[in-house]
This record gives sequence, structure tokens and C-alpha cells, in this order.
Amino acid sequence: MAKEKRFVSILSEGIFSGAQILVDTMTGVNYLFVQSGNAGGMTVLVDREGKPIISPLPIREED
Repeated sequence: MAKEKRFVSILSEGIFSGAQILVDTMTGVNYLFVQSGNAGGMTVLVDREGKPIISPLPIREED
């Protein structure tokens, strides 16, 4: 039985330097991950009111 992924990528831009939007498959919360070379960072995506962006579950991974 395959274990389900906790985070899935729904958007990816760039290869060595770029950004990804990851979604937590348990909560639906969206995160932005940005990397450049050996450095990177991740933060919660928020709306205009500062509330986390939450995708409806279940989440479908980017093709």
C-alpha cells in the first residue's frame, strides 16, 4: 500500500531558481516555496485580509 504524500505541488516555475506552490493534503493550506541556488524559503500564502489560502480537499497534483 503506497503512502499518500503530505505535500503536493500545484504550480512550479523555474528549475535552478524558481518558485513552487505546495498544498498540505491534510489541511488544504497553500505554501510558497522559493529557491535560488543553495538557498530557499517557505511561507504560508495569505489573502488580502491576511488569512491563509486554503484549497478544497482532495488536492490534485500538478501534471
